[in-house]
Amino acid sequence: MSDASFTPLPPESFRRTPWKNGGGVTIDIADAYREGATPGSWEGMIWRFGRTSIVAPGPFSDLTGYERLQLVIAGSGLVLETPAGEIDLRRPFKPVRYDGGTPIISRLENGPVEVVNLIADRALCKIDLIVVTTGQDAMLGAGRHVIYAPENAFTGSCDAKPVRIEPGQALLIEARIAVSLKAVTGLAVLATIAQRPSSA
Repeated sequence: MSDASFTPLPPESFRRTPWKNGGGVTIDIADAYREGATPGSWEGMIWRFGRTSIVAPGPFSDLTGYERLQLVIAGSGLVLETPAGEIDLRRPFKPVRYDGGTPIISRLENGPVEVVNLIADRALCKIDLIVVTTGQDAMLGAGRHVIYAPENAFTGSCDAKPVRIEPGQALLIEARIAVSLKAVTGLAVLATIAQRPSSA
């Protein structure tokens, strides 16, 4: 039996939904919701991975109770202004982590940008967001992993199986135990979602 399952996520499977505050539109690549919740809504969300354009400065949605990881995939010069100071996203492909309940106003120093977001209920999930590129290896622990190729095709292997992700597409990997991801060509954004142990 394989230690991991692989589900391609083509663009036609992505969902377009308004931001929680209505200020823009997000493209949901993959997500999970509590039983009975409406997929694509902001109620009952367990985790959500997607991309969005920020074309004008403005407030971020209040996502109290959620952890956020974010990186810029197109453009540069994004700064998030908070009461405690700046969150620096000026350089692309540099992930940052912050509390979803933090009051934020975005600032665009070099015009519009596109970002990737990984959002999760911190009581239920542990999350990470990294960039893997040519020649790099990454260990994928037990849990769900979404590999997204934002620019060019990404090739490599995972659990000794070949992986190829076309530009703008993604791959969901569900690992029963830790498996190795090896990047051969291209760049990909890797989102990791692991369930927190139940306190019951």
